[in-house]
Amino acid sequence: MLIPYSNEFGVVYPNKFFRLLGAEPIRIGTQELFEFLEAKNHEIWIYTTSYRSVVHLKKTLLAHGLKPRKFINEHINQKVLKKHNCRTSKTPALFGIDIHIDDSIGVNKEGEQHGFKTLIIQPDDIDWVNRIKDYLAMV
Repeated sequence: MLIPYSNEFGVVYPNKFFRLLGAEPIRIGTQELFEFLEAKNHEIWIYTTSYRSVVHLKKTLLAHGLKPRKFINEHINQKVLKKHNCRTSKTPALFGIDIHIDDSIGVNKEGEQHGFKTLIIQPDDIDWVNRIKDYLAMV
């Protein structure tokens, strides 16, 4: 949802130094969203089913000046899901995450079935940051 897997949304590129280190572009609006969430004292975690290493995820976000509190990649996710005998693709509650923002309708269905809050943001939603802000104002 924040790091593209194709050209599904506009991106901001890191500077040349970080690009040489392998940092990736991120979705336009991500920095604005982080600033908003931090100002409201939300703890930001990255929870992805990507197999990118945690070091790579940290490097990419740090290249954009962003410092999430925690990172959960697919390796960590699968380890915890297996430990709890959980058959969902993601279960944010197992990590203490109150609200999960994703681009997968399937994750939303899992949230409804397993009792965790989700907000689904479509990749082509150009007003995605405001949709998140509005959602958080209601919960």
